[in-house]
Order: sequence, then C-alpha cells, then structure tokens
Amino acid sequence: MTGETDGRPPVPPPSPPHAAHGPEELCAAGTDLYLRALADGRLPVREAAAAPCLADCGLLRPALDDLEQLEPVAPALALQRLLGTFEGRIAEERQRAQRLAETFEPLLQRAFVQAGPAPAGTPPITLHSDKWHIGQVLDEALTDAHEVLTIQPHRSYAPNTTAFAESAMRRDQAFLDRGGRMRALYQHTLRHAPTVVARYEQLRGDVEARSLDEVTNRLIVIDREVAFIPANEDRSMALEIRQPALVGYLVTVFDRFWRLGLPMHPRAVQQPTVDGITARQRAIAALLIDGHTDADIAERLGMNIRTARVHIAKLATTLGSDSRAQLGYLIGRSGILEQEQPEGPA
Repeated sequence: MTGETDGRPPVPPPSPPHAAHGPEELCAAGTDLYLRALADGRLPVREAAAAPCLADCGLLRPALDDLEQLEPVAPALALQRLLGTFEGRIAEERQRAQRLAETFEPLLQRAFVQAGPAPAGTPPITLHSDKWHIGQVLDEALTDAHEVLTIQPHRSYAPNTTAFAESAMRRDQAFLDRGGRMRALYQHTLRHAPTVVARYEQLRGDVEARSLDEVTNRLIVIDREVAFIPANEDRSMALEIRQPALVGYLVTVFDRFWRLGLPMHPRAVQQPTVDGITARQRAIAALLIDGHTDADIAERLGMNIRTARVHIAKLATTLGSDSRAQLGYLIGRSGILEQEQPEGPA
C-alpha cells in the first residue's frame, strides 16, 4: 500500500554513473555522493565505491567508530593537502632539472671547442634553471661589468610580476651608478609600451635604446665576454655562454641590429610615413609579399593578431585593394618596398 514501509531504511536515490576522468577533476557522481556525505555526516563504503575520485581527492576518510562508514573531509583541508602534494612535485622537478644540468654540463663542455682562453674552471656553456636563480647569476655577472647589450622582444614584456620588474630596475640602476654603459634593442611595438616608457623615465646614466620591426629572441651580453639566452619558451631556464666564438657571433648580430635601429631613448626619432604608408605598414607589406599569415606577421612584429589585421586593412584601403590576392599585387606595383628606408645612426 502506498506510504507503508516494512521497517527497513529507505533506499537512497541512485547516483549518476561514474565516468573516467582526470585526477584533478570531480565528476557528477562524486559530487552527488560527497554532498550526501556532508548532509548525513557519513557515507557507507559500498556506496563510495561508485565514485573512487572522492578518495583520490581526499574528500572522504574512514570513520573511527565504524570501518564500514566514511566521513566527509572539509573541502579546504582536502585542497590544502592536494596543493601540498603538487608543490612537492614541483620541488622534485626543479631538483631533477638541476641534476640534469649537472649531468649534461661536462657533455656541453666537450661539445664546444674553445677558440680562446677562459677563466680556469669556467665551463663554456652553463644551464641555469629558476628565474630567481637566473637573476642572481646576472647580479653576479654585473658586479664588475662595464657594458651591457640587450635585445628585448615583445615576449619579454608579457605579464610579469612586480617583484621581478623591481628587481631588474634595481640591478640595472646599480650598474649604471657604477659607471656602466647599457644599450638595449626593442621591437617598434614596444616604443610606447607603458612599462618600457616608465623604465626609461626612471633610469639614470649612460643608457640608450633603439627599436626595429623584428629582433631575435632575448639576449644579454656582458662586457662582450659572457652572453645569456633563454633555454626554453617561458624563460624559466637560461644558457650562460662563455665560449668566445659564440659570444663574438652574438655581439656581431647585436651590433648590426643596433646600426639599423631607430633611436627611442634618450632622443626619440619618429618612424617616417611615405606616400601615406607608415613604416609599420611597409614591414607588414614585406611579410605579406613573402606569403606569411596574419598570425605569423603578428608574432614576428610583436603585436596581437587583431592589431596586425587592423594594419593590413588600413594598408589595403590606402592601396585600394578589395582582396588579399589583389593586395599582394598592388604592393608589388606600388614600389613601396623599393623605397630606401632611413637607418638609425651608427
């Protein structure tokens, strides 16, 4: 009869079926069972078996008074334990990276033949990991230095922590205060970036900056004897290079870029506009003629793809183009890429 019972406890509603998922996820079945455990204060072990992810996340623990029951663990406590585990893994990976660097160091030494004398015990190439450690290595290298040459592509000014930026400013100003000479190359897209403008408003001393449409990846050369370049994409690892032939090559690259650069500090020179075509649009036109995509152009010139497309649209309007194919033809016919471009002072 409806409403009558036989004295047995009601059967709980079925939970959603458990589906395979990653260890950092909590599925619908697990969420449902955990909420029931919170409401009832405990959950039978046999029911928890339907969502093993609860145990993996540490959200359930055995009840002390009944091993057939599980008690819910506070979410904040479970999260703290999981994060502690992840932090431990990160520390282990850093130690592993350091061990790998130490293992490969003698191999790197044998892989490069030194073209000249180097300080005793100094390897020609050293791999450094962790950004804070790399900063300390730079501090040490700048202690008695006289000249710094740097190339800073737009990726160097991706979202960064204030602490790193302030540390770099203190290091650079201390170097200038000791009478050091600093030369820096940027991409044109960074000429008016707030972080770059603020940097040169604050720095005092013998410091100059120039810009180009395209530059290489990040480079720091100290006294034309030691160079630092990124060893991975996020710049959390760096190579310290003391091999004279390699350092000499990097210095030559910098010097040639420097002669082509457009001054931006301490005296800024504006990019010229010829026949209504800006220098930025000429650079884009050259890449379009070479068949590069919008994404390639944005990456090479240090801008986001939306900005690149705005410049392409303006270029098309100026030349009277109705299509991408026609734009390439009109660029070639206009002669804008054959016009002599002004170079920076030597």
